[in-house]
Amino acid sequence: MGARWRTDLASGDVRRRHEKPEDLDITDGYCEGVTMKGQRLTAAFVFIAGLILAQLMGPQVQAGDDFDALTPEQAAFATRFSEFIERIDTYYFDRIDQLNGGSELQTLTDSTEYSDYDVKVARGPVVEKAGRTIQITKKPTRDFQRENLWSRYFLFDVHPETPLVGMLHAAIVMQIYPDGTGTIAGFLDTLRTANQQEDLDYLTQAMDRVYEKHGVDAAPYRKLSREGDNDEDDPAKENKDYRRKTTSVGGSFYGRERFALNEESFSFLLDAYETMVVAYLDVVERRKDTPYTEEDLAAQDAMRKNWAEDRLFSDPYTTGVTPYEIWSLMSLPPEVKF
Repeated sequence: MGARWRTDLASGDVRRRHEKPEDLDITDGYCEGVTMKGQRLTAAFVFIAGLILAQLMGPQVQAGDDFDALTPEQAAFATRFSEFIERIDTYYFDRIDQLNGGSELQTLTDSTEYSDYDVKVARGPVVEKAGRTIQITKKPTRDFQRENLWSRYFLFDVHPETPLVGMLHAAIVMQIYPDGTGTIAGFLDTLRTANQQEDLDYLTQAMDRVYEKHGVDAAPYRKLSREGDNDEDDPAKENKDYRRKTTSVGGSFYGRERFALNEESFSFLLDAYETMVVAYLDVVERRKDTPYTEEDLAAQDAMRKNWAEDRLFSDPYTTGVTPYEIWSLMSLPPEVKF
């Protein structure tokens, strides 16, 4: 029998299934030999010193969040995108809380030289793990990234308890650049498990309506989700040996040729994102009490291992951009078997 590993600790630590991890408060720091009182005094001193320094230096503009540098049209897109994130984020966690009958929550915020991260994870009996990241990219770390005036990256990864529904990977990113151009891109699909054809048809038809409404041909985007980008010269190319195995009900809107930021692409991708998230959670609710077999569980185990391998070895952002502590908490399955 293969080893079973827990992968859901914020520290990135992995433990055997039979071990019970200690309770963790991932927002607290700890230094051996320093009392809590001493920590609080130090924190207070640093906080006050920071306030004084901020007053002396005046307001600072952060790369990737320079709203005032945007044109009126760009500012309108940025405002609408921020409002969309807030609305869908609320819907997502409210719906998952309803499905679970209450959820255990974890949060983590982090700021590096390159990006700011806001991570939230809900856990429960129906949706075992549902992660969310909101990211502001401040500075490129790889040659396939660009300088941003303003950016937001919004990502959901959902791992249901039932093996009859594959996990959801739903990402959308909007970026506005110093040269005045902008792009919007994303990924919307589920992974292969013991999927039920009725559910795949439901998701496909929901997304078909979005493609048709906006006059977009679904075929190339579903192919990109299924096969990945075959451009060998693309600096953001994936390692195909470990790539995620999708159902191709949604689509990938990444690749070298991203959508230019305009009303048509903006409306299409936001509509697609919301439609996929709502329809997917409908499927989770429909299947939450459906019986399943050991064979179904084996299919789920294979899917979760495939996703962990995609994160570790294939995706250029998890392998080379986003800190492990961020994506492991947000994205990895609650359990992976090797």
